[in-house]
Amino acid sequence: MSALATPVLDPPPARLPELHPLSFSLPPELEAPSPPEYRGMTRDAVRMLVATKADGVLAHSHFSELPRFLDEGDLVVINTSGTLAAEVDGTDHDGAPVQVHLSTRLPAGLWTVELRRDGRAHLGASPGEVIRLPEDATVALLAPYSPGPGASGVRLWVTRFGAPERIHSYLARYGRPIRYGYVRGSYPLSAYQNVYATEPGSAEMPSAGRPFTAEVLTRLVAKGVGVAPLLLHTGVASLEANEPPYAEYFRVSRPTAHRINDTRRSGGRIVAVGTTVVRALESVVDEHGHVHPSEGWTETVVSPDRPVRSVDGFLTGWHEPEASHLAMLEAMAGRALLQSSYDAALAEGYLWHEFGDVHLILP
Repeated sequence: MSALATPVLDPPPARLPELHPLSFSLPPELEAPSPPEYRGMTRDAVRMLVATKADGVLAHSHFSELPRFLDEGDLVVINTSGTLAAEVDGTDHDGAPVQVHLSTRLPAGLWTVELRRDGRAHLGASPGEVIRLPEDATVALLAPYSPGPGASGVRLWVTRFGAPERIHSYLARYGRPIRYGYVRGSYPLSAYQNVYATEPGSAEMPSAGRPFTAEVLTRLVAKGVGVAPLLLHTGVASLEANEPPYAEYFRVSRPTAHRINDTRRSGGRIVAVGTTVVRALESVVDEHGHVHPSEGWTETVVSPDRPVRSVDGFLTGWHEPEASHLAMLEAMAGRALLQSSYDAALAEGYLWHEFGDVHLILP
């Protein structure tokens, strides 16, 4: 079984130079500006490109047709982590405005936090600085957690969050979903939640599952396709090219591990919904492909140098050029199929980011 990271506060490696994710140019008009429901569509009406590894064939479809591409006996694994209203306005020691992005809750009640200003990471803060938030809440910067690009400044801080009420209640009153510049307008937290979310904890939505609707889930079950949950709380995703993801908390239950192993033994396919599911399962799979129940902190980074043992298929969104998640996709699909998929998505005008279209990779 892969070793699990212990809940320590040491920063992860600043960069993985051996990763060479796919590079391409993303036109601004292919960045989804709003949720599909605000563009006159249903969640499950987004487009879906289906890539098959066995023959390299690409098929253009819509997410509502997902059950058509899966077989009786397959198992879909979802991440039930719910999205937090993780962005809060504050002021620094000089009284200048700054946005606080809560990323990951650490042991002992600490948080990793990213500071942003004018839409960019604010890398110039110092240890001991206190960020003031509404209603006399504070974020005290204790120690660097992760350096900025090129080791200039600090991207993530270990902090102590002080508020007059419980954190989830405070964020519900004063926070909002983390939003980046390509999104036009502000949308409620419900727009950033997957329909099956059960436990809040993610700084940003595990967005591969966003197109799921109750109808699609019902049709999957009616066809004999199973659905199994796990949990991984995602941190902030505002990473520079080639930066690995940070350590994240996950939980794979015994029933889910048993269902995955039973599905494999009976010849069914395991289809992961999102990079978070792959990361969690690859943290608890052994060299024989057997998944073990566990919970803890994972620093696992899936890349072409490390074979994927836990899943057969993969549903994901469209990732930015040179993003580290593309290395995971290459490990699943191979470089040639990944390249042809992205070429086709760009040529056909698929939409990127959390409100965009999706990519299904099958064996």
